[in-house]
Amino acid sequence: MYVYLFICLIKKKKNINKNIAMGNQTIVNEFFLSGLSDLPALQLPLFLFFLFIYFLTVIWNLLIIFLIVTDSHLHVPMYFFLGNLAGLDLCCSTVTVPRMLFDLYTKRRKITITACKTQVFFFLLFTTSEALLLTAMSYDRYTAICQPLHYTQIMCWKVCVQLMSIVWSLAFTNAVVHTLFALNLSFCASDIIKSFFCDLPQLFQISCNDTYINIVLVFLLSSFLGGGSLIVMFMSYTYIIKTVLKMQVKGKGGKVFSTCSSHLAVVFIFYFSISFNYFRPSTNNHFAADKVVSVFYTVISPLFNPLIYSLRNQEFKTASLSFFRKIFQPKDRIHPN
Repeated sequence: MYVYLFICLIKKKKNINKNIAMGNQTIVNEFFLSGLSDLPALQLPLFLFFLFIYFLTVIWNLLIIFLIVTDSHLHVPMYFFLGNLAGLDLCCSTVTVPRMLFDLYTKRRKITITACKTQVFFFLLFTTSEALLLTAMSYDRYTAICQPLHYTQIMCWKVCVQLMSIVWSLAFTNAVVHTLFALNLSFCASDIIKSFFCDLPQLFQISCNDTYINIVLVFLLSSFLGGGSLIVMFMSYTYIIKTVLKMQVKGKGGKVFSTCSSHLAVVFIFYFSISFNYFRPSTNNHFAADKVVSVFYTVISPLFNPLIYSLRNQEFKTASLSFFRKIFQPKDRIHPN
């Protein structure tokens, strides 16, 4: 992402100099989102498709949260974190998808600067929270697998709440800092955001201010939060893999490997999709690929993440089946004596 941001900075400075030389300093008050497609025939199919995906995302994540809250068998730290992950996935999807659906339906694609920066704040808040939460979940799995005799003492409810408090505090601080510095940006080079939602790199690219401080903040905070999270997860899963391999030799690692593999799948999907979209410069030749990957981690991933966890977890499948039996199984009729 840093390479991309610095290239954006170089391109932006060239545009600023060009605008100054031409005396063109018209301040932009609203942006035009390029959207997913310019073809009129695709607007309705895309609208219906993403409306269906968003509906499934809302229903499934709310169901997961409901089951975890109401089923006493799921009142353990692993499902506490899973419930938080479902909530974050629901929030991440809600930040971007309703706006995208509105643009597809109305074909306006215009967004005010205030709405754009508000979207940036919440997008940063929820994505940062999810990255940090995945780190907390990796520590929980490390404790459960590598230190099973001390798991209940280490991962007590007080510790779980403290971990989530740290996650939200760091994510909120990160989002507030970036948003406050983004409030000072003005835009005159262009009013076109080449995406279907607002994000910091796109704002940096079209800003007519010097964004050096903004980019340095992105570099420092991303190094601290993202780098720290990856180091903790790498160390946790290194020890987990070693422990699981020993269990496999004894024939006891099947269930453990199934649980951890689902977590690893979620981590891989989350980091791979974001890295693909941000760790390289965005050029005209890559707009289609960028949009596809952006759709994946903002729309598809929030639906698949809880599915990956729940479908590979026997306890959660049992709780789901029990819930649906209570709903669909007819109650026994009471016959009078």
